[in-house]
Amino acid sequence: MVSNKLTQIVSWATGILAIILVLLPFHATLTVWASSLVGHYTLLRLWKEILLLLLAPLVAVVLWKVPKLRYRLEIGWLFWAIVFYALLHILLGGLALVKHQVSITALADALILNLRFFLIFLLALVFATQSEWLKIHWRQLLLWPAVIVVVFGLLQVFVLPLDALRHVGYGPSTIAPYETVDQKLNYVRVQSTLRGANPLGAYVVLIIGGLVVALFRKRLVLSKRLAGLLFLLGGLVVLWATYSRSAYLGMFVTVLALLWVVAHQARKRRWLIGGLAAGLVVLVGIFAAFHNNDRFQNTFFHSDEHSYSLQSSNAKRSSAMLSGLRDTVTEPFGRGPGTAGPASVHNGTRGSRIAENYYLQIGQEVGWLGIALFVAINYMVVRRLWRRRADPLARTLLVSFFGISLINLMSHAWTDDTLSMIWWGFAGIALAPAILPAISKAHRNVSKQTKKQKTVAAAN
Repeated sequence: MVSNKLTQIVSWATGILAIILVLLPFHATLTVWASSLVGHYTLLRLWKEILLLLLAPLVAVVLWKVPKLRYRLEIGWLFWAIVFYALLHILLGGLALVKHQVSITALADALILNLRFFLIFLLALVFATQSEWLKIHWRQLLLWPAVIVVVFGLLQVFVLPLDALRHVGYGPSTIAPYETVDQKLNYVRVQSTLRGANPLGAYVVLIIGGLVVALFRKRLVLSKRLAGLLFLLGGLVVLWATYSRSAYLGMFVTVLALLWVVAHQARKRRWLIGGLAAGLVVLVGIFAAFHNNDRFQNTFFHSDEHSYSLQSSNAKRSSAMLSGLRDTVTEPFGRGPGTAGPASVHNGTRGSRIAENYYLQIGQEVGWLGIALFVAINYMVVRRLWRRRADPLARTLLVSFFGISLINLMSHAWTDDTLSMIWWGFAGIALAPAILPAISKAHRNVSKQTKKQKTVAAAN
């Protein structure tokens, strides 16, 4: 029996988790604005991690109070893989600190960046078993904040001056107020309320995936379908205006994954493969026809014959990836968390290592075992999402996972707090079993009363 006190605890925890998920798309703008008023930018950025750590002990309370919950969650191997992954980070991080390979700031930042999305995953997984509110309202939690992000992104495209964010504190000490392609002001990259254009592009891939899944609903009323189509159009415009090539490819892969999931018959899948082949032929033709066009070159190659950069972003990216691959191959145990990736910029004279590939970053930090554990965790989560693909939320996360994984092959997308914590938080909600002891018991009592009333009525 679940006590009223535990029910209240879970209700509060669920509310806090929902608030975190809703505010994450605006986290960058809100923290920059708040720091412009009171300072302490670094501390303000940690508001969500602090809340998650405060919620963590409540998970232990729920697991202790609810009988057999640990077994019915059915995440034994997944849970232990996450635990071992975290312990590997702590062990190798401690060794790197002792060997003076990493600063304490870089190590702390790396532990936060690499582990926080697994924490929100486990929290959401447990709390969603005890409260159906998160599962019922997932569309509102995911899509309504995205509406604001997309609308603000459209305003940046068509209305606002390029440095509008400077008025809320954006600048050299926080986040750049705008980004450009190849330092050309004719190609300003939209970032809306996120940390940059690439994080926005990856986030929009997830949102468009969820929106398309929602539009596939057969019983969706016409007014909502039209509103969804308008939202989809706005999202595509914002995605295009990010000039994020990895997001373009991620969106393409997400759509393909969605079509594959909904194409249940072998015949439909053969048509899909044929359409894909035809589409690739068309794309090759377009590239051949427009490869000398300046706008085409700046959009897809981020450079042209009038480049203002001493070295193209493509050359920098290739060099960084090759360096990261060489480090991963030659250092099977890595150098420790904080020695690579975005956190490594805090190492000062030790230097930073940016591989432009999240998986190579993991290899640089925690070695081959770290990569193996991370891939295993991803595989177990995706396998469970596949089993639940009939559920719209699970389907959204499943198809977007493939697009986001591709993006991570060309950037450090999982280090972005908005994308990583939203995707993994909703993954926890999607994979939570429908245990709900208190609700189930109440439902059984109502059913018994109804059955008794029907029996009495029949006897009379």
